[in-house]
Amino acid sequence: MAAHTNKTSGYIGGEAFYSLYEAHSDYEYTLLVRNEERGKPVAEKYPKVRLVYGTLDSADVIEKEAAAADIVVHTANSADNIPSARAIAKGISAGHTDEKPGYWIHVCGTGILQWYDQEFNRTGQPPLPEQKYHDIDDIDRVLTLPHQAEHRDVDEVVLQANQTGGVRTLIVGPPTIYGRGRGPVNQRSMQVYNLAKQTLEGGFAPIVEPGKTEWDNVHIHDLGAFFVLAVDAALNPEKSKNPEIFGPRAYYFLEHGTHLWADVAKWIADEAAKQGLIEKAETKTVPHSQAACKTWGWNSKGVAARAKKYLDWEPKGKSLKDEIPEVVKSEAARLKTK
Repeated sequence: MAAHTNKTSGYIGGEAFYSLYEAHSDYEYTLLVRNEERGKPVAEKYPKVRLVYGTLDSADVIEKEAAAADIVVHTANSADNIPSARAIAKGISAGHTDEKPGYWIHVCGTGILQWYDQEFNRTGQPPLPEQKYHDIDDIDRVLTLPHQAEHRDVDEVVLQANQTGGVRTLIVGPPTIYGRGRGPVNQRSMQVYNLAKQTLEGGFAPIVEPGKTEWDNVHIHDLGAFFVLAVDAALNPEKSKNPEIFGPRAYYFLEHGTHLWADVAKWIADEAAKQGLIEKAETKTVPHSQAACKTWGWNSKGVAARAKKYLDWEPKGKSLKDEIPEVVKSEAARLKTK
């Protein structure tokens, strides 16, 4: 089995490849890296793996490797980069047939579900009932989100690839991801960690006023486990032919819990004070413009039923709240080294 993955140096890509290699070290892997400098830590950790060099604009390289691979796992700015998505679609189609398709595991993100708040300038508000999307019961709504929704333009390229022949796709949209990754380079996520960073730098934890926004969350190790299950499904004759697992309806959300961003801010402030990193456990409401991550002010709500039903995915990682002490500690150490 030959697999091609993009951006192993990244947080998601590094975890995906770590998990896949731990489960299937006997597979043939090809990894796309930007240059030899970026590839060095990857090669040191995985000396038997083949590296190819290029960027997301290297269409010829991506097409060639996608055509040769049985499975493509795309994590490198995958949610927002149209040229690489088009190159993957073209390559897989060129190298495969309907009788022997290539499988494409594409990483989107539940930022796509923020579209309503963004469209109507709702910041800091609680989610409306219709802003919640079940990835089985509401799949038709998910597949017809408005074109202007974040990531939607790339999703359209991926979904349309199922019509070109020889291509079967799976889209996974992780929510807030937390936990230390196990990849060779970047092991840090963004949303929660930037909230800790802004808290340590400012002496208080910011909450986008009025502080009612909600997101779902998943531990990075549980996301890694999903990639293994998805690859296993692609190699399973029964599962790979199931249109609910691979195909234009195969759109997965992942979640292990739900959080209010106001609660996360309080947890971080409490922990930062406990560790002696700020004078007191304090939160303050701020306008959306002052948030280091704009996602703190918009809602993203999905129900992850598809992975559990069809892939037997079951999240086992530490909860977001339980991870907060390590988040604060790691951000404090990171700020000291800057």
